[in-house]
Amino acid sequence: MRLFNQCPWLLATLLLGPAAWPDCLPVEEARKHVGEIRCVTGKVVRVKQGTRGVHFLDFCDDFRLCPFTVVVFPRDLKNVGDIRQLQGRMIEIHGQVKEYDGRAEIILEEYRHLSGSTAKISPLPKNYVEKEGRYSAGTFSHPKAGKTPSKKRQTAKLPIDIPEDSD
Repeated sequence: MRLFNQCPWLLATLLLGPAAWPDCLPVEEARKHVGEIRCVTGKVVRVKQGTRGVHFLDFCDDFRLCPFTVVVFPRDLKNVGDIRQLQGRMIEIHGQVKEYDGRAEIILEEYRHLSGSTAKISPLPKNYVEKEGRYSAGTFSHPKAGKTPSKKRQTAKLPIDIPEDSD
């Protein structure tokens, strides 16, 4: 119940189901609806992997000029599926429209946020690796601690004044 108090839109979504989603907006109008739970539709021009395994669905040739983007964090890839299949397809994505860095975005956390023909994407392949040798979908590991530097051994100090031998 506490979760529903923090996220009232989640309760509305569960109770109303598909009727909770109004008509989809084109990506150009998404910014006018920041803070609202909406459906946004557009053609995915590119699926791009950013730093630290974050994926972006771009709807324009130049992502910097695009008014809307979809973000998928590495922890959510297992719940979403193989988003690379969305490239070149028209999608409908449902969720809260947020503003980040001057653009509207929706964070895709589950495959259920997609509807229409795009709702059926296959799960991630078991051998999918986001960043070679470091990350893989659905797993988390803490970074390894670096080696601690060993203390440099110091030579024994000799007394500065050495008495001379008397003959």
